[in-house]
Amino acid sequence: MKGVGFDLGKELARRMGVPFEPVLYPGSIGALLDGGKAGKWDVAFIGFTPERAEEFDFAPVHLEVEFGYLVPGGSSISTISGVDRPGVRVALQEKSGPEFFFTRTLKNAVFVRAPSNPGALEALKSGKADVWGSIKPILFELSNQLPGSRVLDGRPGVDPHAMAMPKGRDLGLAYARQFIEDAKSEGLVKAAIERAGVRGVVVAPLK
Repeated sequence: MKGVGFDLGKELARRMGVPFEPVLYPGSIGALLDGGKAGKWDVAFIGFTPERAEEFDFAPVHLEVEFGYLVPGGSSISTISGVDRPGVRVALQEKSGPEFFFTRTLKNAVFVRAPSNPGALEALKSGKADVWGSIKPILFELSNQLPGSRVLDGRPGVDPHAMAMPKGRDLGLAYARQFIEDAKSEGLVKAAIERAGVRGVVVAPLK
């Protein structure tokens, strides 16, 4: 098991002197958010949105993930400026950072919502969508499941990622804020990104 959130969670537990117990929600941000409301996890490393901040507390942003688009082979869409046009169908994962971003920035495209990232990819495969909008690490990772597809050059924006906690844990939040700033300044976030081998991700600036 690897990933930026996994590495930071493990280091957080080590510094606190408590067991590290990963709780996995493969491909479903909705289930992860519901799990947090049900008290099934203490911290989660997820995309930050104002809507989520109404339900969870957040430490400072620790990394920024580029948004992007995946198009199938032979697509007439060759640039990111060609996406926001009438009739262009954009697949999005429900309740995700990309959904929050693209539904507010694309004014002419039509949205095809799916419950998971594999579902969004399937919409692209089956021809129900012309483009899949998500974060670039996911697009690069899953593009090999659609031969001939490609991630368009450029970035329409970035998805800020931060450590979330259930509301009401003020002492824990103060500790989390300091941990994240230390992790950025000490190079832990940068090292975790490099170990994960993800593309389209950068360390967020210090607060």
